[in-house]
Order: sequence, then structure tokens, then C-alpha cells
Amino acid sequence: MRQTSCLDYCLFIRYLLCTVGSVYIKSKEAPAKDVLKDLVEMCHGIQHPLRGLFLRSYLSQISKDKLPDVGSEYEGDTDTINDAIEFVLQNFTEMNKLWVRMQYQGPIGERDKRGKERSELRDLVGKNLHVLSQLDGVDLDMYKEIVLPRILEQVVNCKDELAQHYLMDCIIQVFPDEYHLQTLETLLSAFPQLQPTVDIKTVLSPLMDRLSNYAASSTEVLPEFLQAEAFAKLSSVVGKVIEAQVDMPIFGAITLYVSLLTFTLRIHPERLDYVDQILGACVEKLSRKTKLEDSKATKQIVALLSAPLEKYKDISTALDLPNYPLVMDYLDIPTNKVMAMVIIQNMMKNTTRISTADKVEALFELIKGLIKDMDGSQDNELDEEDFTDEQNSVARLIQMLHSNDNEEMFKIISTVRKHILLGGPKRLTFTVPPLVFSSLKLLRRLQCQDRDSNGQEISDTQKKVFQLLHQTIEALSSVPSPELALRLYLQCAEAASDSGLEPVSYEFLTQAFILYEEDVSDSKAQVTVIHLIVGTLQRMNVFGSENRDTLTHKATGYSAKLLKKPDQCRAVYACSHLFWVNEPDGIQDGERVVLCLKRALKIANAAQQMVHTRGSSGHVTLFIEILNKYLYFFEKGNSRITDSAIQDLIELIGAELQSESTTSDSSADAFFSSTLRYIEYQKQKGGSISNEENKV
Repeated sequence: MRQTSCLDYCLFIRYLLCTVGSVYIKSKEAPAKDVLKDLVEMCHGIQHPLRGLFLRSYLSQISKDKLPDVGSEYEGDTDTINDAIEFVLQNFTEMNKLWVRMQYQGPIGERDKRGKERSELRDLVGKNLHVLSQLDGVDLDMYKEIVLPRILEQVVNCKDELAQHYLMDCIIQVFPDEYHLQTLETLLSAFPQLQPTVDIKTVLSPLMDRLSNYAASSTEVLPEFLQAEAFAKLSSVVGKVIEAQVDMPIFGAITLYVSLLTFTLRIHPERLDYVDQILGACVEKLSRKTKLEDSKATKQIVALLSAPLEKYKDISTALDLPNYPLVMDYLDIPTNKVMAMVIIQNMMKNTTRISTADKVEALFELIKGLIKDMDGSQDNELDEEDFTDEQNSVARLIQMLHSNDNEEMFKIISTVRKHILLGGPKRLTFTVPPLVFSSLKLLRRLQCQDRDSNGQEISDTQKKVFQLLHQTIEALSSVPSPELALRLYLQCAEAASDSGLEPVSYEFLTQAFILYEEDVSDSKAQVTVIHLIVGTLQRMNVFGSENRDTLTHKATGYSAKLLKKPDQCRAVYACSHLFWVNEPDGIQDGERVVLCLKRALKIANAAQQMVHTRGSSGHVTLFIEILNKYLYFFEKGNSRITDSAIQDLIELIGAELQSESTTSDSSADAFFSSTLRYIEYQKQKGGSISNEENKV
């Protein structure tokens, strides 16, 4: 009890002496440097770590406004800035020793508790460095020659993990960025000397971030050689730190590379060799590990790979970096897909277009995680929604691959085809259509070119494209996806017709018919496909009479065999357009048009008879639709369509609508009334429809 009281009394006396000394300095009765020296020496009498730490913190607090700084009232002939610096550095050194000593006093089992207590007291030590940074007299030269070497000496020599980490971070935070750039070699030399357990990445990374921000905003102030030296020094120290700390997790090493890459991209965006050098160092580090430790490491690799994309906004630049794909190879399959999506989204955002086959090859190697199954993973193991999003992104990407040179564009298409055919059947439904339409776009461009200059070459290129299209669509048979393949065959058939290639067009249509006969079994799908076939045939004028007869015969035959009578009727009267094309060289066979319409009437009548017993009027609409077809062809000049035929059909519809066995249908009534008004309108205009047609 008596000893404790004695210690408390001694401590009280020293607090009092610090207060008296502060007042004495203010009185200016003695040089400030002498009083400060006595006070800092007097504090040596308290060796208890916690008490001594607070005592010296109090001394620093009450003396900071009384230091002989440049321009202060306490500066004189004998009191200079050097004295102020010496006082603060001495106090800092002693406080740091006391702070470190706290860790080693007391039971071993309470070391973690003491570490937590020390962490809470660290700002007491750091305030000394803040005081130094606020002294006007501490210019760059003085900082370089005196302040920084003395601080680093204490940091390195204390050999305490917590102290070294905190003090290095404190140096970076309190002193200006310009000072760090000018003293970079000195500052960085301390990092490899720190304890192996110090988490250097959390100190060095913020330093590089601060320097890159400062240098990027002060390029006119900083000499170019200084910026170049900064990269060389930072790169060197990052390598040394990673080599020195053999137990540093891969996450920490990659974090350092990310910060170094960020610095480089801001200061030297034109130096792709610097960027690739950093990626190469990362590859070397990753090659020593059998696998990445955790998700943190993979996220940092994604950040590393994303940085060049965000800076250059062009995947082409990243493709010029030899080590870029090597880094990506170390990602696991899920993360590889994430990075591939980042690349595609970056291209979409910046409307990046790849215009050479070589770069397309390199790009598809980068995003291969989306293109094909890797390491035995199966499509059915993937989340369906995620898989759809991924493949839709690939499909959009294919549309962005473009070259104005026809030969190069064909090479691009061939390269894409090679990769997507490795993707498995589930992916083909997403990736084949955009490839087909890119090929068709090339064909249209070839058709628009002047054939007189190089006609044979263009024709050969077209044939090669059509051959590639046939082989590509044929691959969909493994899915199977007959309706999609059939639609694509029809698109290609029409393109071949536009190119004047009758045999090629006929072959594509033949394949479409085979798919319809063998693989399209759903009745609704059959209806849709028949109308697609008829619409495609109607627009094609490349065929001779024999081939055209064969194709139209098949189309009308398919139409008449549909499951439901209304579907049959509509498909058959749609076939009438195959025999009347309003173009200079188009077919105009009025007799066959009438045959199709009469056949449609027969089917409609059979359908109507079937529903009379149920009191329905649903199929009366078919007669009205056929009437409109009669009117269409009559106005187009088909002499086989007579006034009497139209009049008979009008009377038939009127009778059906008034039949007692037919339930009233407002939509059918409205449709018929609208048709009659149209006839009246044409009559008033002086059209070709005779007066007799209006008799109901």
C-alpha cells in the first residue's frame, strides 16, 4: 500500500513538472530546447509501461504548441526546428518502447488480452508522428535526411508485429504523398525487414493506391523519370516482400499485385509491358500453388484481370498481353465463368468489336468456361437461369464480331463455329442462331458488291458460306431442336435464292421438309411451320418450273394433312399465294389459285357441317376469310376469280349467319360487315368489283 502510494506520488509530481515546464517555456525565461530536453529526460523516471505511456502522451499534448517551429514565437537563435524534431523523436522512441514492453509483461496466457489493450492505446504513440507532420519546418529535405530514417530505424528495430504494422501505416497516412514519392526507396527498403507475421499487404497496398491517385492528379508536377522510378521500386519491393514472407497467403500476394497494377495503369497506361510484367509475376506466384486457398484469392484474381478491361475499355488490349490468359487459367470453373461474363459485359458496355480471326480465337480461349464443359462438369449440374443468362451473353457476343474484309469475316465465322460446336447440345440452341445470322449478314454484303469486278471470287465465297451454314445447322440434330433447325434452313434457303443459287436453295428447303416430316409432331408446331414454309416459298423466285412444282406440291400436301379442319383450311388458302406473285418475273397461275381456294372452301364447309349439331358459329369465320382471299386476287387481276363466284360466297356466308342451327357470333358479324363495307367502298371508288357483289 505504501509502495503504491509512493509510485502514485512520483507520477503526480512528474505530471506537475510537465505542466510547470509548459508554463516555463511560455514565459520564455529559458530556451525552449533546454526545458524540453529536461522534461523528456525527467519522464525516464517512470518505467511502468502504461503509466509511462500516458505521462509521455500528456507531455506531447501540452508541448505541441510550444515547439520551436519555423515561424513560431518560440523560435530563436538557440532554438531551432532541429530541437523540436529531436524532442518529438525522442518522445516517440521512448513511447514506442514502453508500448512494445506491455506485450511481454504479465502471464503468458493473457498475451491476447494485452494485445487487444495495446491496439486500443496505439493512437497515443501515433500522435507523435502527427505532431511531426504538422511542423512547418519539416520540409522535404529534412524529412528525407532526418525524420524518416529515424522513424524507420525505430520501426524495424522494435521487432514487434503490432507496432511495425501500425507505425508503417501511420507514416503513410500522416505525411504528404509527395514526400512518399520523393523518398520511396528509403520507405520501401523497410518493408522486407519487417517481421514475417506482419500483414504487409494492408500497408503496402494503401501506399500504392495513394501514390497512384496523387501521381495521376499531379503528372505536370512530377517528372517522368520519377514516375518510372516509382514503378521500378514498387515492383521490386513487392517481389522482395513476397519472397521474404514465405508464409504469406496467396490472397495477400495477389492483393499486392492488384495494387501495383492499379498504380501502373494510372501512371503508365501506355506501358503494356509493365502490365504484362505484373501479370507474369502473378503467374509465377500462382504456379507454386496446387490450388487457390479460398474465395478471397479468386476474387482478387478477378480484380486483377478486370483492371485492364476497366482502364482500356477494350478487350483487344488485354488480348495483346501474353500473360493475361495464363492468369485466367488458374481460376476455378465457376470463377472462370464469372470472369468470362465480366469480359463480355465490358465488351457490351463499350461496344467493343473484334475484327480479326486471331483475336477471336484468343477471346474464345479466354471465355471457354462459357463455351464448353470443363473438367467433366455437366450442363444439367448448372442452375438453369444462370446457364440461360450465360449463353444469351455468348450469343450477343457473336453478333459483335465483325470485319469489313469479307475473307477475314469468313475466317471469324469459321473460328466461332469451331468453338461453339464443342459446347455440347444444350448450348447449340443459343449459339448456332447468332452464328447463322452473322453468316447471312456476310452473304447480303457479298450480294451488294459489284459483281463485275470480281464476280467469280464472290460466288466462291458465297458457296463456302452456304456450305458452312449447312454443316452448322445440321449440328442441331444432336440437340434435338427440329423447329429451330427448320427455321434456320428456311432463312438460308431464302438467302440462297437471293444469291441466285437454285440448287443450294432447293437443298436447304429439302432439309426443312425432311425435318417437318420426321421430327415435327406437335400439331400446333406443324401449323406454325407450314405457314413459315409457305411464306418463304412465296418470296423466292429462283426456281425453275420443275423444282417449284415439286416444292409447292409438297407444301399444299402438308397443309391438307394438318390435324384440325380450320388449320387445314387456313394453310390451304395460304398456299394460293404460291401461285400468284405480284412481281415482274413472278408466277401468276390463276387456275391453281382458284383450285386452292375451292379446296379451302370444301374443307371449311366440312368443318361447318361438323359443328352444326353443336350450335356453334366458329367456322363461319373461315368462309369470310376465304371471301377476303377471293377479293384480294380479284383486285390483283386474276381473271379466274369471277363476279359470280364472289357473289355466291357472299350469299353462302349470309345464309350461314342466319341459319337457325348457328349461334349468333358478334365477331363473325362484325368481320362480315366490315368486308361488305370494303366492297362498297371499292365500288364507289370505281374499282373492278361489280354491283352484283353487293346483293345479299
